Amino acid sequence: MKKLGLSKVAAIAIAVVVVVAAVAGAFILLGQGMGGGGKVRLVYMTAGDINMLALAQNLIAPEFEKKYPNVEVITVHTGPGEAGSRTVFEKIKAARDAGKACWDVDVAVVHQIFLSWAIPEDLLMKYTDEIETSKYVTAEDAKIALGVNVEGYVMPMFHSQIAIAYNPQYVKDPPKSFEELVEWVKQNPGKFGYNGIKGGMSGVGFTVAWVYWKTGEYEKFTRGPYDPALKDKIVAALEELKEFNKYVTITSGNVGTLDMLNRGEIWMGPVWVDMFYTFMLEGKMDPNIRLTLIDPGLPGQPMYYVIPKKACNPEWAKKLVEFMTSPEIQAKVIVERYNWYPGIDAKYVMDYVSPEAKNRLFKDIGPEDLAKYGKMFPIAEYFGDILKLYEQVVIGG
Repeated sequence: MKKLGLSKVAAIAIAVVVVVAAVAGAFILLGQGMGGGGKVRLVYMTAGDINMLALAQNLIAPEFEKKYPNVEVITVHTGPGEAGSRTVFEKIKAARDAGKACWDVDVAVVHQIFLSWAIPEDLLMKYTDEIETSKYVTAEDAKIALGVNVEGYVMPMFHSQIAIAYNPQYVKDPPKSFEELVEWVKQNPGKFGYNGIKGGMSGVGFTVAWVYWKTGEYEKFTRGPYDPALKDKIVAALEELKEFNKYVTITSGNVGTLDMLNRGEIWMGPVWVDMFYTFMLEGKMDPNIRLTLIDPGLPGQPMYYVIPKKACNPEWAKKLVEFMTSPEIQAKVIVERYNWYPGIDAKYVMDYVSPEAKNRLFKDIGPEDLAKYGKMFPIAEYFGDILKLYEQVVIGG
């Protein structure tokens, strides 16, 4: 046998390496869309607390895979709050900047702030007109989120809502408006509690709602554009809130308000509805305590489903969003299992909610109340002004 020269051996070795690399690259590219056994590999990335990871792994993935056996849902959790949504944004943007043919995330669950980063960067797909369940969405924040036009880019997964909890043992006729609340606290000093702007968003939401009420500028605050001249109105509203605070108890945070309500130390205060009912189910809350929404309303916030512009499996991503925003799944998972209000209009969910869950979550606050009194948080610039001016006027003034 004729021996090959060293140079020819090297050439063949290089050729083999090139072929192997090309084949490996092809499998890697294929793997972006396909999992083991030829399954579609759908990458589901979620921001939020640890319960969002549990929801995806224990309910969404197995139920969707049961419905579509050819799909494997891969869950990635990025963490709570703004930082969790920021990680989702950076992951998608990095894939775009690297020039990838398809990006590393098929569908993501994000906070409102995410949209103010992703839409200007053109990172998202407009997809809602292509899914059946979009007809069930009526909430304002499916069109505007913190002043950003999000229509077509988002489907709300659920809504967290702030409401006023009260103990009917002491509050026989709860206030129906902020005006009535002001009179009530003067007659019952120390028995209304909220956390100001420290330790949780229930107090922040109450503060924002106060500013909406006193200024009458809800539309401007939530839709923009930003006008720094409105600072004077915010200051005037917060000066009145400072006077109001003389008659209230400042709690340690979201949980602090709930604990003080449970112990009877306060009789009324703003709470997150889902936290309230979770405490109730866990036996941490007096079962007699009730909820109400007062005029002109209190803010809440959704988490959204979004699909990256170059998702590897966009059609399957749409199917997953459609699945999770169907009235049946919204009823059984979002309402019954997690005590959230549905992302779609609650009136489409009522026929599918168990009597026990319906009595729990909609006993005091019905779909019509949510539609009338559920408000949005302000755009980022006004939000920053309210928090900064609260520090100056209410705390430091």
